[in-house]
Amino acid sequence: MSRVSFGVSVGSFAAGLVSGPTLLDWADLSERLGYEIFWYRDHLLWHSPVLDPFTTLGAVAGRTSRIRLAPGVLLLPLRQPALVAKAIATLDVISSGRAMLGAGIGGEFPKEFDVVGVSPSERGRRADESLEAIRRLWTTSPASFKGEFYAFDEAVMQPVPVQRPHPPIWIGGRSDAALRRAARFGDAWLAYFVSPRRFRESLDKIATERDGRACGAGLILYVCVAPTREDARAAAAQYLANEYRQSFDAMVDRFCALGSPADCVETIRSFADAGVEHFAVIPTVPPAQVPEQLARVAEEIVPAFAQRSS
Repeated sequence: MSRVSFGVSVGSFAAGLVSGPTLLDWADLSERLGYEIFWYRDHLLWHSPVLDPFTTLGAVAGRTSRIRLAPGVLLLPLRQPALVAKAIATLDVISSGRAMLGAGIGGEFPKEFDVVGVSPSERGRRADESLEAIRRLWTTSPASFKGEFYAFDEAVMQPVPVQRPHPPIWIGGRSDAALRRAARFGDAWLAYFVSPRRFRESLDKIATERDGRACGAGLILYVCVAPTREDARAAAAQYLANEYRQSFDAMVDRFCALGSPADCVETIRSFADAGVEHFAVIPTVPPAQVPEQLARVAEEIVPAFAQRSS
């Protein structure tokens, strides 16, 4: 079995937006606790406040020195690809090579497409073009591209990213189109709201599309460590209901790690056995309890996976 790593995913502020200093304290704590990636969620408009990921991750870069930094995931159809290429390249330079691009297409909140004049029906095609255009700007000089939505000729973008040939690209989503996108463009796939069985089946589809070429595999995982599974379940169901404005009572057990550390280890192990190599942890608790949850996961759950190898 492959090595299992853990990161922190924030920007899902179901209980309200935290202050800048608090967010940076979380980033500092995440690094000190040994988490490997600091993911920040992306939405232009949403049910609750979400900060701009590029500005946020730039601030986190200045507060940290080791943890990798990534939008998780950036909604590519909402932005022009040259701007994304520039922003991630800049983040890579100022963080000394710690940037990653997490990319997806969104669609759960149509108004954020309306506000930028993009049809949700175009989002998949726009994302595919963006990924190709971004890679060319990072790796070719001068770079040219012509597609249905984006085009440029003999473009020279400087500075290029520190990481060569480019920062890792993680493709988010769970549809068949997202899996094909991960196979074509991704260094890794980042799933969410899937069962272990579906994760394994999806990973097999990606492998088939890539003719066996390796592809990393991650999962955004909602976690709540609590004295009882019932307490954790109630907290997670309420958190997700606040976040998505719908009931999660029928789904929370399938998609979350809940209960005692032993309970959470059992759930996480079932996903690791299905092929998950990286877990992006979202604590399903009010902001004041996030530091304690991050510490408990790092100290009471992560060690159970520290020596897992094939």
